[in-house]
Amino acid sequence: MPEKYEIISRTELSPSVRRHVIYAPLVAAKAKAGQFIILRAAENGERVPITLCDWDAAAGTVTVIIQSAGKSTTLCNSLGTGDKFLTVAGPLGIPAEIKNYGTAVCVGGGVGIAEVYPIARALKAAGNRVVSVLGARSRQLLILESEMRSVSGEVLVATDDGSYGTKGLVTGVLGRLRADGAKMDFIFVIGPVVMMKAVADLTRDWGVETVASLNPIMVDGTGMCGCCRVEVGGEVKFACVDGPHFDAHKVNFQNLAARISLYRDKEKAALESCAGCRLDEAARKSEK
Repeated sequence: MPEKYEIISRTELSPSVRRHVIYAPLVAAKAKAGQFIILRAAENGERVPITLCDWDAAAGTVTVIIQSAGKSTTLCNSLGTGDKFLTVAGPLGIPAEIKNYGTAVCVGGGVGIAEVYPIARALKAAGNRVVSVLGARSRQLLILESEMRSVSGEVLVATDDGSYGTKGLVTGVLGRLRADGAKMDFIFVIGPVVMMKAVADLTRDWGVETVASLNPIMVDGTGMCGCCRVEVGGEVKFACVDGPHFDAHKVNFQNLAARISLYRDKEKAALESCAGCRLDEAARKSEK
C-alpha cells in the first residue's frame, strides 16, 4: 500500500513539464472536473494550486501536471517516484458546469491543456460533440495530444513556430472554424491570460457562451486570504471559492494580468537563489 501523498509515477512530458500520479485516496474519491488541489513539497515550501488532470477513485490516485515556472513548482518537479508531497489539500473550487450544450469547443494553451482535458472528457460523457483546439509554442511543448484526441471528435493544433499543425494562435483556428460555418454552442478556455482574453474578445462578438478557468495568485484556497480575488462583471470574486470558472466575457483580464505579475521579480530572484542549492540536489536524487 502506498503511503499518503506518495508519488506513484512521474513522467517528463516536455523539458519543464512533469506529470505526477499521487496517492491521495480521499481527494480521488471526491474529485470532479474543473477542481484543483493545493500541494506543498516541503515544510517551508509554498502552497501551490494545481488543477486536477485526472483521478482514479478505485486506485486512490490523482494526476497533476506541473510546469517548472518558479522556485516552488521547480521543487515540486524535483520530486520523483517514491517521494512524497508533504500535503495535498482538496478537491477545491466549484466543479465545472457540465451539460449537453450541443457542440462544445475546448481551447487549451500550454499546460492549460492538462486542465482542459477532464473538462473535455466530461463534456463528451454528457453527450456533446467536442472539438478541441490546442495551442503550444512548438510541437516539442505540446502535451496530452493523444489524450485529447480520445475525448474529442476533432482536434486542431496551433503552434507559434509552425512546427506542428497550423502556424499561429488558437484564435486564428477559432476564426477559421467560424468562417467555415462550424457549429459552436459553448466554448471553454484555459491557458495564459493573454490567450484567454483574446478568445473572449473574439467570441463576445459571436454571442457564443464562453467560460474561462482563471489562475490568479492563491494561498489558502478557502477564500480567507483574499489573494485570488478577480473582477467579474464589475464585482469582486474569489477564484478559489466562487470559481475558478467564470463567464469569460465578464472577466477583467487586464486586472488579472496585473495581479499575477505583482511578485514576478521576487519569484525570479527566489528561483535564481536556488542555483547550486539543495533544490539541485533534490532534482538529482529524483532522476536516479
